[in-house]
Amino acid sequence: MSSCWRSRVALVGTVVLAASLLPASSASAASTQTVTVAADRSVQTVDEGGRAAVTVSVTTSDGRPLAAPTTVRYTTGSGTATASADYAPVAGALTFPAGSRSGTARPITVTVHNDRTAETAETIPLALATAATGATVGGQPVLVVNAHGLPYLDRRLPVDRRVADLLGRMTVEEKIGQMTQAERAAVAADPTLVAQWRLGSVLSGGGSTPVTNTPAAWVDMVNEFQAQALSTRLQIPMIYGIDAVHGHGNVYGATVFPHNVGLGATRDPALVERIGHATATEVRATGIPWNFAPCVCVSRDERWGRSYESFGEDPALVIPMETVIDGLQGRRAGQLDDADRVLATAKHYAGDGDTDYDEVTAAANEGKPWWEQRYPIDQGVTVTDRAHFARTDLSPYGPALWRHDVGSVMPSFSSVDWTEDGLGNPTKMHANRELLTDVLKGRMGFDGFLISDWEGIHQIPDPAEPTNTGLTAYKVRVGVNAGTDMFMEPNSAPQFEELLLAEVTAGRVSPARLDDAVRRILRKKFELGLFEQPYASAANVDQVGSAKHRAIGRDAVAKSQVLLKNAGRALPLRRDANLYVAGRNADDIGNQAGGWTITWQGQSGDLIPGTTILEGIRQVAPQAKVTYSADASAPTAGADVGVVVVGETPYAEGYGDVGGPECGWCSTPQQEEKSLRLQPADRAVIDKVCAEIETCVVLVVSGRPQLVTDQLGRIDALVASWLPGSEGAGVADVLFGRRPFTGRLPVSWPRSEAQVPINVGDRDYQPLFPFGWGLRTDHGRSGLAAVADQRPELRAALAPGNWNADGSLRNAPEVLRPLGRQLGTGQGAAARNDAILAVAREAAQSAVVRGSAPADWATLIAEADRAQLADDPVRAFTLLARVAT
Repeated sequence: MSSCWRSRVALVGTVVLAASLLPASSASAASTQTVTVAADRSVQTVDEGGRAAVTVSVTTSDGRPLAAPTTVRYTTGSGTATASADYAPVAGALTFPAGSRSGTARPITVTVHNDRTAETAETIPLALATAATGATVGGQPVLVVNAHGLPYLDRRLPVDRRVADLLGRMTVEEKIGQMTQAERAAVAADPTLVAQWRLGSVLSGGGSTPVTNTPAAWVDMVNEFQAQALSTRLQIPMIYGIDAVHGHGNVYGATVFPHNVGLGATRDPALVERIGHATATEVRATGIPWNFAPCVCVSRDERWGRSYESFGEDPALVIPMETVIDGLQGRRAGQLDDADRVLATAKHYAGDGDTDYDEVTAAANEGKPWWEQRYPIDQGVTVTDRAHFARTDLSPYGPALWRHDVGSVMPSFSSVDWTEDGLGNPTKMHANRELLTDVLKGRMGFDGFLISDWEGIHQIPDPAEPTNTGLTAYKVRVGVNAGTDMFMEPNSAPQFEELLLAEVTAGRVSPARLDDAVRRILRKKFELGLFEQPYASAANVDQVGSAKHRAIGRDAVAKSQVLLKNAGRALPLRRDANLYVAGRNADDIGNQAGGWTITWQGQSGDLIPGTTILEGIRQVAPQAKVTYSADASAPTAGADVGVVVVGETPYAEGYGDVGGPECGWCSTPQQEEKSLRLQPADRAVIDKVCAEIETCVVLVVSGRPQLVTDQLGRIDALVASWLPGSEGAGVADVLFGRRPFTGRLPVSWPRSEAQVPINVGDRDYQPLFPFGWGLRTDHGRSGLAAVADQRPELRAALAPGNWNADGSLRNAPEVLRPLGRQLGTGQGAAARNDAILAVAREAAQSAVVRGSAPADWATLIAEADRAQLADDPVRAFTLLARVAT
C-alpha cells in the first residue's frame, strides 16, 4: 500500500492508453508489448485555493521498459467550474521516453482559485488524448473542487441542523438516489454509475467480493465507489453495507465466530458484546461502516433454514444477547464514527422466525428438480394474533431500540396474517404500514432508518400484475408509503429510481414521506462521520483475523458447547488417550463454519483459515494418539475412546428449509436433502464406532438439533457443537477439560420429528432435552465457594459432608434448603444468584439422569431457565428445586 492513501485510492476507474509499439531492438517484441497510460484516480478532489497533482503512470504488458516513446496530450475541459475564474486552465503533453520503467509516473498540476464564496462542488474535466497509431484512451479523469462554506459541512453544528440544511438543498432526484442501494456487482464494471444514479448506498451480498479477496482490496474497492459519490455536486458520501452475521465472513482471513444459535448457548451477554466489537473492528478495517446484523428473530421451528441465525427460541434469551449491538455501535452516543464501530441493523422485523411450516409446499417439492422447488417455511406467513406477535416476535425490537439505540432496521421477507380478522389475507412486511410506520416509527419511537431486504418490495403482490415478480409502480409506491426508507435494489436501482420519481411526480408518494426517509438516512451518515472522513483507511487491515479476535472466537466456541449426555463421566478426555476420530465434520472447516461464510451458502471443504476440530484435538492434546478416518473405514483396534463428529453441511435461508430446495450450484456435500435426521452415512459412522470402541463420544456440528433418540443408548457422551466457525480448537478445549462445559441449550432438542415445532412454554412439552439443559464438568461447588466469603450461610452449605470427592453434590436437600434463602438483590447479588442456580441446576439434572425426577421435569427445567433469563432467580430456584428434591 502507498504511504499516502488518499493520493492513490480515490480511484474510480482508470484512464487507459493501449498501443502496439515496435521496440527498437526486436520486431517480434512489437507484437507482444502493449502500453497502458493511466491516471491514478479517475476522480480526484481538491479544496478551493489548492493545487491538484493528477498522477499519470505508464505500464507495459510484459513488465519490461518501454520499447518506444509514448506521449499523452492533456488539457482542462469544460465542466461546472469556470475556467480562469475558478481555476487556471492547463494544456500540454507528457512524454515517457523509450526505456522508461513500467510504472513510471508523471504529474499534471492544476491550480484552483479561492473566490471565498460558499459553493457546492464543481468539476474540472481533464482530457487526455494520443495520436499514436492504434492507441486509445479508455477514460478521462475529473477534478472535483470540494463543496465549501455551507452549513451542512460544518462539523461544529448539531447533526439535525446539518441534515436540515442539506435536505433543503437537494433535488427530488438526489433524494431518491439517497433512498437507493445497488449491489457491488451492478456497478463494479463501471463505477461512474454510483454518481450517475446518485446512489446513497452500495452493498455486497453473500459472496460478492473484490476480485482479490483481501482486506486491502476491500478498502480499495469501497474507496473507488466513494470517489464517485463525492464527484456529485453535494458530495453526499455513500454508505457501504454487508452481512457480517458471524464475523466478517465474506472476507478471506477474517475471524469467523459461532453462529448466533451457538452464542445463545453461552448465556454470556458480555462475551457477545466483545464479539460484536471484534466484528465491527474487522468490518470497519475493510472500509465498511454498516453491518446488516444482528438477527434478533425468535426461532420457533427447527425446520427453518435460518434458525441458526437466531439466538434462541424464546425472547427471554434473545433480548439479553442484544448486547452485540453495543459491541457493533459502541455503548456511548457519538461512538459511531470511531474506527472500530459500525452501524448495526436489527433484523428481520418482525416474525420471520415464527412463520408456519407449509406441509403442502414441502410435499409438492418431492420429486421436482431443485430449481422448481419452493421454500416451505422461509419467507412464509406468521399466522398469529396481535398479543402473541407482540409477546414473541415484536418484543426483541423494543430493547434493541431503547437500550441499544440500534441505527437501522431491516423488514422481513415474511408476511403476517392476523387471526383476529380471519385467515387468508396476509400482508407482506415490506407493505405493512401498520407495523413499519405506526408501530416501529410511531409507538416504539424508532429514529433510525429502515433498509429493505434484498429486492424485498418485489415480493409485494401487485393486484394489476399478479404474476410480475419484478418491480412495478404499485410495489414501489406501497413499499415507500409503508415506511421503508432505503431500498436494496441489487440489480434494478435505475428502474426503482425511475418508478419512484414518477410516483412522486404524480402525487402518489408525498414530498414529506421522501423527506422523512432521506432525513433518517443522512442523520446516520453524519453520525458515522462519513462527511468528515468519507474515505476508508487501510491502516487497520491487520486487525482482520487478528490473534486477539481469534482468541475471543475460541473462547466463544468453548462456552457454546452443550454437553447433553455424559454417562460414566466419559468427558473430559485424558490428554494422553488413544483416540479414534471419525465423521465427516471432524476435519471440514467449511462445514463447521456453516452458511454466510465467503459465499452466501457457505461451502464444504478447506474454505477459510482456521482450525478444524481434528486439528484442535491434536493441538490441545499433543500426547494423545489420534487415528482419523472420516468414514470409520480404518481399523478401530486399540482405541480407548471414539470421537465421532457428524452433522450438517452448510446452507443459508430457504435452501436450508427442511423439505425445501437443495442448493444445486453448491459443493456436492451441500446438495443433500436438508433434514432434522442425521444423514445415513453419519448414522452409520456412529453405529460402527460406538459398537467397536468402549467409550463413544458424539459431537453434532449443525445449525439446529439433529435427531439422535434411537442411537442415544449407544452414545456415552453427546455434545451439541453448533456451527463453531474458524476456531475449532475451542471444541477441543472442553473435550479435554482445558475449559469446563458450561453451555445450555438455546432451543429445545426434539425427541422426534412429530414433536416439531417444540418450544419452551408448550402445553405438552416432552423434548429429549429441554431448553436450558446443559451438563457441566466444573460442578457447582467451585462456583459457590467463589462467592461464599461474605456469607456464612453459603460457607455452611460447602460442608464436606454435602459433596462428593469430585465436587459433585451428594446431599441436595441439605444444600438447597439454605441456598434458596440467599437469593436476592444488591451488591454482588448477580454472581451469587448465578452460583446458587448453578448448584440447583446441577442437582436437578442429576435427578433426571438418575431417573428420580418428576414426570414434568422438562417443563420445570425449561421454565427455570426462562425465569433466570427474565431476572427472576427465586422462581428459577424454586422450579429447579422441585426437580432435584
